[in-house]
Amino acid sequence: MQQSRRRGERQTCGRTELLGDARPTGSAADPAALCTIAAMAYDEELAGRIRQLIGSDPELTEKKMFGGLAFLIRGNMAIAASSEGGAMVRVDPAQSHSLLATTKATPVNMRGRDMPGWLRVSSDDLPTDDQLASWVEIGTGYARSLPPK
Repeated sequence: MQQSRRRGERQTCGRTELLGDARPTGSAADPAALCTIAAMAYDEELAGRIRQLIGSDPELTEKKMFGGLAFLIRGNMAIAASSEGGAMVRVDPAQSHSLLATTKATPVNMRGRDMPGWLRVSSDDLPTDDQLASWVEIGTGYARSLPPK
């Protein structure tokens, strides 16, 4: 059952959250109102390792995105410590297939669709800084090739 929302409300996980002085719509007895969210924070140790490998690049910014911590070069995402564990790396879409064939990386899937140019690397495949450094180089190299945002 689709419920309409009034101004000042935001639908979150089957329940209505109030923004400002709006009045609630819907009922707590509604089965859609019962929901459990298992929030997983990103791996702060992995984020620290990524930060260390990128170094003090003046074009680097960090931004919380998708529940993780993204590292952007000139406004373009290069790599992120993912909320799903491991790293999410932006790569040249033309290199995606070869990287998938030669590494243990998997495509990033959002809403049931593989995203060209985005790969997920498990934490299990990043135990050393040398292994992580190659992914950091791929991600930052591709981000640098893009126009600044």
